[in-house]
Amino acid sequence: MDPSLDIGAKPDEGEEESRLLLRFSVPRDPVMVAEWVSFNVIDTERQDWRRGYAALKKFTQREQHARVPYDHKEGAQPLGQWIAEQRRAYGAGQMTGRRAARLEALGMLWSPADERFQENLAAARAYHDQHWTLCAPRTATALDKPIGQVLSNLRRPGALDKHPERTAALAAIDPDWNPAWSPEWQRHYAAARELLADEDVLPHVEPGVTVHGMDIGRWLEQQRQHTVWTGLTDGQRERLEQLGIQPLPLEQEAPAKPSKGASGAFERGVEAMPPAQGAYGLRDGPQGSCRDPGGRHRGQARSVPLQHQDPPRQAHAGAAGTARRARTGVGTVKTGALSLTVPVRGC
Repeated sequence: MDPSLDIGAKPDEGEEESRLLLRFSVPRDPVMVAEWVSFNVIDTERQDWRRGYAALKKFTQREQHARVPYDHKEGAQPLGQWIAEQRRAYGAGQMTGRRAARLEALGMLWSPADERFQENLAAARAYHDQHWTLCAPRTATALDKPIGQVLSNLRRPGALDKHPERTAALAAIDPDWNPAWSPEWQRHYAAARELLADEDVLPHVEPGVTVHGMDIGRWLEQQRQHTVWTGLTDGQRERLEQLGIQPLPLEQEAPAKPSKGASGAFERGVEAMPPAQGAYGLRDGPQGSCRDPGGRHRGQARSVPLQHQDPPRQAHAGAAGTARRARTGVGTVKTGALSLTVPVRGC
């Protein structure tokens, strides 16, 4: 019997055999044995690296990623600390290319910023799966990440100029993640696109039909208005046309609602003037003058500005009020919420 054994760790796939088959029955050069023991047995750094790599491989196979928390342990192996040490060695240029390539194959990210972006990218993907867009409101969250604020920051001008790979990763999820128009418009469009996706014939979506709290029916109605349609960009109109949305003909535009401002109230007051003359027993006389019942001239009529007042109560025209109007040559007409003081042409 010729006892023998292999000393050292078994090489991984693709690595050369570096173990020494030690035969106790065969004499060996003591210098050669000492050198081999130094590099393959006493070299604990290499063994530690192999153990760390094996623990990371186990972690990635189970979790499907290599984002290891700093305090995580894989069994007895402090894997999070080992990952931090590998990043330090890589940044200092102390890691071999072979080791770096093997770690990258497992999904290793060398920069903490890259790791955070990958976590946010996973949250963005989860949000898109539910909302069909990356134009999330600032308050939106996904996977416990403030993804709305994150995406808003990434849309700032120049935020990703030095990271084209990040821009490409976001565009792979949603080509319109950073549109030339407002994110709010894009959110409504994405909801409308999803709502109409399975329709062979474009249905009429009534106002009040909501998706994720957005009134898509009213939004579509607004987009078809001629004044809104002409204000859209070419890209916006192109996307609406792909859904079959076209602007309304001009003759179908919704009529403008009558004004409820001061001009409408003034017109109502003027229309109420002739009935008011009869109500107060006034007679038409020469324009610009007023005479008392005895025929005496009371002077030229005066223009008095309109005054806003509270809605009038029931009018009572007493003798004192009639006498005052006779003295001043003016009368007051109340209509709606206005009081109109006008020249009196007859007394």
